[in-house]
Amino acid sequence: MGFALSFGSLPVLVSSYDFATPNKEIQWLGSVFTGIIFCVVVYRLTAILSSLLFKGYGKLSSAEKIEWNNRGFSTFHALFASFTSFYLLVLSDIFNKDSHEELVINRSSTFSNSVLGISIGYFLADLAMILWHFPALGGLEYVLHHGLSMFSIIQSLLCGQGQIYILMVLFSESTTPFVNLRWHLDIADLKSSKLYVWNGIALFFGWLIARIFLFMFFFIHMWTHFDEASIFSVIHITSQFFL
Repeated sequence: MGFALSFGSLPVLVSSYDFATPNKEIQWLGSVFTGIIFCVVVYRLTAILSSLLFKGYGKLSSAEKIEWNNRGFSTFHALFASFTSFYLLVLSDIFNKDSHEELVINRSSTFSNSVLGISIGYFLADLAMILWHFPALGGLEYVLHHGLSMFSIIQSLLCGQGQIYILMVLFSESTTPFVNLRWHLDIADLKSSKLYVWNGIALFFGWLIARIFLFMFFFIHMWTHFDEASIFSVIHITSQFFL
């Protein structure tokens, strides 16, 4: 059974226990603003460094420069999300089956909460740019993707459930830097370079591991732990497929 709780001005259905305390909400909001600030800073740095290190940057059109810089903080978030997710899922003992008595689907930590908050900040910043330059940076499918992604992460933060699955999906962002580099090399007319070829090979194997094999494990793990999930967690776990 659940009840309505507001996160800022957004009403969300949460589980019956009060997981979202005021102190936690302050931490989450701080993480969200941190994510937004990081995106703004990296966007500016991408423009500055690109103009200094890449001669072809000045020849790009205004729209191409905007997307170039946008993909800069997209890559930054992808690296941050994949490395922190790998640490939380593999290197730390938070989601180790025998490390805690609590069900694995209910586990979270201050660090994992911060990672999810920063990711919300990224999705907000990127969504703002998509809407401001619509449809140059993406159509309605991107708006839907980002909206459902934020819905899923916020739900997980508010109830403290399903973070293991959110982090698995965030780890799949490890393929994004290769996708962005492919675009950068294409727009820079470097499709014939060796870097473009090697990046394509890395993208293939990265996609195979992070998008195919990982999601096979994702669905198997979800199926074997499905009886541990409440009706609520089923809702936000299902929405994670849009991340």
